[in-house]
Amino acid sequence: MDVHAKKLAVLIDADNSSKNSISLILEEVAKYGIASVKRVYGDWSSDALKSWREVLLPHAITPVQQFAYTTGKDATDMILIIDAMDLLYSGALDGFCIVSSDSDFTPLASRIRESGLMVYGFGRKKTPEPFKKACDKFISVENLTVDEKDELKQNPFLKKEVDSKEVVKAGSVEKEEIKQQIDKATLNLIYKAVKDNSDDSGWAYLGAIGTYISAVKPDFDTRNYGYDKLSGLVKALGVFEIKMQGSQMYLRKSSFSTFIRLVQKAINQSADKNNWANIQDVINFLKQSDLNVRNYEEALDSIHNGWIESKQVGDTKFIRVNKVMP
Repeated sequence: MDVHAKKLAVLIDADNSSKNSISLILEEVAKYGIASVKRVYGDWSSDALKSWREVLLPHAITPVQQFAYTTGKDATDMILIIDAMDLLYSGALDGFCIVSSDSDFTPLASRIRESGLMVYGFGRKKTPEPFKKACDKFISVENLTVDEKDELKQNPFLKKEVDSKEVVKAGSVEKEEIKQQIDKATLNLIYKAVKDNSDDSGWAYLGAIGTYISAVKPDFDTRNYGYDKLSGLVKALGVFEIKMQGSQMYLRKSSFSTFIRLVQKAINQSADKNNWANIQDVINFLKQSDLNVRNYEEALDSIHNGWIESKQVGDTKFIRVNKVMP
């Protein structure tokens, strides 16, 4: 066992969590440290929580009783918060895992982070954004749930719908599906992470990219796109050059400087007297090259530092060179 492993407190809001995901949550927690404290909060005299009893003993989780003095769940929230603050002040822990889909724990997560400790949130994908962003990392429990049949493990080329109760393992989703699933904002975030962490040659260390993305978007999880690791996702996107130095991966945007110069040439060839070119004419020119570009319009939109200027006229988009690439 790693003597330097972080000591974590796992605090579970039984009113806003499912007992069915507890085993998988604890397995995920083990990736980040040792669950030194495991407590679950609720009114255990309630029939609604009776089914939880079967998971408490096998996982050595301590149930904390809180009677519902008034209608609602505020009493449970309060005792969890009080316990969390007591544990925080004890100084014996390195971080907290808060298991809940309730935004009421947003101030608690923020307060713990202010003290310099890590906060891992676990909840459903529909968990309100404030709680997700208050955590250092937020993990959707849907990404931890594996379908029992799991046919995709046996046949990586088998196409199957992904629902909220199962996760497709790395390699089981074809590249085109990945490209369709990832939203433009997340794709641009990956581009920006590469740009902001790159050296003079454009190469960026994958570890630094992952840290950057998690800091900006705590609920980012490659498992949303069918990949267990960031390395698998960036390979599937097909828009980055990749190199290995020992066991460390580096990447940069594929032939970025070449792409910029080709864009400049394409615009110059089809521009009007004011230097504006129809974006479709530019794309048609670029398609004649050997560039490995998934979506040309997105690639043009991602060009940074003001090199390209764009405007919309009716249904037609026009672009022009705003700054010549050195």
